[in-house]
Amino acid sequence: MAAVSVLGAGSWGTALAILLNSNGHNVTIWSIIEDEVKELNETRENKSKLPGIHIPQDITITNSLEEAIDDKELLVMAVPSKFVRNTAKMMKQFVREDQIIVNVAKGLEDTTLYTLAHVIGEEMPNNHIAVLSGPSHAEEVSRNIPTTCVAGSKDHETAKKVQDIFMNSNFRVYTSSDVTGIEMGGALKNVIALAAGISDGIGYGDNTKAALMTRGITEISRLGIAMGADEQTFSGLSGIGDLIVTCTSMHSRNRRAGILIGKGYKLQEALDEVKMVVEGVYTAKAALDLSIKYKVEMPIIRQVNEVLFGGKETKKAVQDLMIRDKKIEYTN
Repeated sequence: MAAVSVLGAGSWGTALAILLNSNGHNVTIWSIIEDEVKELNETRENKSKLPGIHIPQDITITNSLEEAIDDKELLVMAVPSKFVRNTAKMMKQFVREDQIIVNVAKGLEDTTLYTLAHVIGEEMPNNHIAVLSGPSHAEEVSRNIPTTCVAGSKDHETAKKVQDIFMNSNFRVYTSSDVTGIEMGGALKNVIALAAGISDGIGYGDNTKAALMTRGITEISRLGIAMGADEQTFSGLSGIGDLIVTCTSMHSRNRRAGILIGKGYKLQEALDEVKMVVEGVYTAKAALDLSIKYKVEMPIIRQVNEVLFGGKETKKAVQDLMIRDKKIEYTN
């Protein structure tokens, strides 16, 4: 049994805390929001983000970051990507060097264009950092629906430790050393899912979505490889696997936001309707900036940015993708 804290009480943090508790670990959930901690302790249910799922009584829920970190073997960072840096800054005064930090958020830091593991490593350079990613909706994991993910770390023993702590008969975990590839797949698939949702909202069909997903994973892998990732990663769980589930499921807040935008909602109207963090919106600009930095062609990412932030009409964006110069798909 391990002592584990989940930092962040959103749907994914809550689901992972319940999973870890079911594995026999001593689990704590931390939230910076006092009212949220009070409600979770009183109701033992995350009613706004994971309704109908009971939080076991033996999971500690606290507003004290020091309490959450003290004497824990594993610290799971489940805060939205835009809060990762500030949370890491708050954590580092309490963290010991022998504690493993696992990031489960999916995104990029828009000011530096860093992956989130890079951000955490900057703030806590002496700790082993891991990531956990893959096709894994919180709504399904919390209900013990079979799910498979990948734990990544540059240190094999760290990845293996994460695998051992999280894995059970309904939650299978593989290991990998390609942290960059895992994180780029997890971050950029959210932008492609926005595009898939926009296509659905316009009323286009399966052909269009299949094209967006296929060309989308090409764009993701193209940029990831330029950044030093392993090409094989994008054929795996954190690449095509996560892309499929995020582009096709109504659990996906990115797809849901995209559907609303495709139906004519303004960006802020769509975000207000979804009522949860839509990571693809925050990642889209960073992804475009990275494509420019690494001189990588990413036409879908560019068109999503023009729709989200440039006021471009959605059907015109699709048309511009379709009438691009003729290309060869693959060469021998």
